[in-house]
Amino acid sequence: GPDAAFYTADRFVHHIDRRARQELAVFYGTMIHPGDRVLDLMAGWESHLPDNLRPLHMHGVGLNANELAGNPALTAQTIQDLNTTPQLAFEDNEFDRAICSLSVEYLTDPIPIFREVARVLRPGGTFSVSFSNRWFPEKAIRIWEDLHDFERMGLVTEYFLQSNCFNAISTFSSRGIPRPHDDAYFPEYRLSDPVYAVTGQAMAR
Repeated sequence: GPDAAFYTADRFVHHIDRRARQELAVFYGTMIHPGDRVLDLMAGWESHLPDNLRPLHMHGVGLNANELAGNPALTAQTIQDLNTTPQLAFEDNEFDRAICSLSVEYLTDPIPIFREVARVLRPGGTFSVSFSNRWFPEKAIRIWEDLHDFERMGLVTEYFLQSNCFNAISTFSSRGIPRPHDDAYFPEYRLSDPVYAVTGQAMAR
């Protein structure tokens, strides 16, 4: 069904466990610096940044107004369905960094969106796309479910390559870490949710 209808419901829930969220925050802390202008793509109520990191400007683009309003990291918000409107209403070179957290599997036509992200990034700015092994089954693209975790890293890397707008592509993975004992899924699942990310650097146009 339409994404806009699906996201009318508020979902103030964590999409990965606490330890995995900590790992993702540490990773973003290596990519984003104080004073950066940051685009948070497909944003919700959490941007997964370290608590002590305050970018100069952080603009969230998402589909649920209440979640965006409840995100303390954001300084501005836009409601937009990227699957129907991939064009971003920002100037060229407007951002230093862009992130997309735990949502890339919902993009039905990702290449135009990756090109748009490259356009609004300054040359040399980075786009980091993170994901795990948890998602909304009714919203993920069909191939995502059929791939191994590391094949998903390959698929996202291919998005960067096919956009022809990024270089210096790198990957990150964090897995095999014990799940907190007070987690609702312990001891059924003894390991925390894995965290994967692919990062590309916007090329000069």
